[in-house]
Amino acid sequence: MHIGFSVPFQNPFDARSDAEVYHRELGFALQAEMWGFDSIWTVEHHFTDYTLCPDPLQLLTYLAGQTRRIQLGTGVIVLPWHDPVRLVEQITLLDNLSGGRVLLGIGRGIAKVEYDGFRVPMDTSRQRFLEYAGVVLRALEDGYVEHDGEFIQQPRRAVRPRPQHSFRGRTYAAAVSPDSMPLMAELGVGLLVIVQKPWEKVQEDFDVYRETWAEVNEGEPPAPICSGFLFVDEDAARAEELAHQHIGDYYRSVLRHYAFDEAPHEGVSGYEFYASISRYIGRHGSEGAVEDFVNLMPWGTPEQVLEKLDHIRETIGMAGFTPSLCYGGMPYEEAERNIACFVDQVMPTLKEWDTEPIGLVD
Repeated sequence: MHIGFSVPFQNPFDARSDAEVYHRELGFALQAEMWGFDSIWTVEHHFTDYTLCPDPLQLLTYLAGQTRRIQLGTGVIVLPWHDPVRLVEQITLLDNLSGGRVLLGIGRGIAKVEYDGFRVPMDTSRQRFLEYAGVVLRALEDGYVEHDGEFIQQPRRAVRPRPQHSFRGRTYAAAVSPDSMPLMAELGVGLLVIVQKPWEKVQEDFDVYRETWAEVNEGEPPAPICSGFLFVDEDAARAEELAHQHIGDYYRSVLRHYAFDEAPHEGVSGYEFYASISRYIGRHGSEGAVEDFVNLMPWGTPEQVLEKLDHIRETIGMAGFTPSLCYGGMPYEEAERNIACFVDQVMPTLKEWDTEPIGLVD
């Protein structure tokens, strides 16, 4: 199994300086290759303490220059916030510089604070995502951009430096809502699983994805890559206590950033699933939602974590797992313990699991 290292750069409630967050978490990322991880992943977010990474490609370019073999994942670039022509150039440049190490993750974003900050109407996000994704994915294969659509009118221009490697089989999209599944299959991309609901419900969504894939594409779809917030400790009671504290604090930061209590997605086209999350929180309360999220995550002793990950693998067929091991304001000393226990007592077994390879370069 492919194992990635996720770097969220969280600073909840501004408990530290942003500079300290970057200093410490970059230090972790720069050791990921030595620890034996197969990839480094980061996310794109703006304007709040939720995640301090406004430019995944810039960060990964820095990391590319500091590493040799580890792959570089965007989990995800939010397409509606970007000029797709410039984005194609940035992706191609990083892939050329790194020797084909990019794993491209794309998505459409759901935070009102971010859409408002970029002055992009949220109710156009699905249409923009699909149009921009088409432009980007074609250009990465063809070596030129050309499009005449609703949002982009682009005369034909070459991409230089030219793409050296195909992105087929190493492009993924974050898909949480059921309505997104057939759209991602039609684009011909794999799935990044950022779970918000029970794994059995995710499996039902995947059935729709696979059915659509069989209708529009040849062969089998790529096996999914799954992210998660992991806490592992040899002491079961300690693992349970700290998992509830730190994973719970992570999800509380989710609730603040996305403002689910204010129901910002109600009535917004393309966000019906996320409006249902606000209604769910209204029924169960924010702490009930936090508890449900914690229970979806892999935490416990090494044996318990492996058992939970095996259940996820059996349920959705994941071929890659990219845990976050420092999040939610976790003390850095605790993060170091968490990473060390995962690397020493969990990752070796995961790497023995026989799964589909990820990110092979043509």
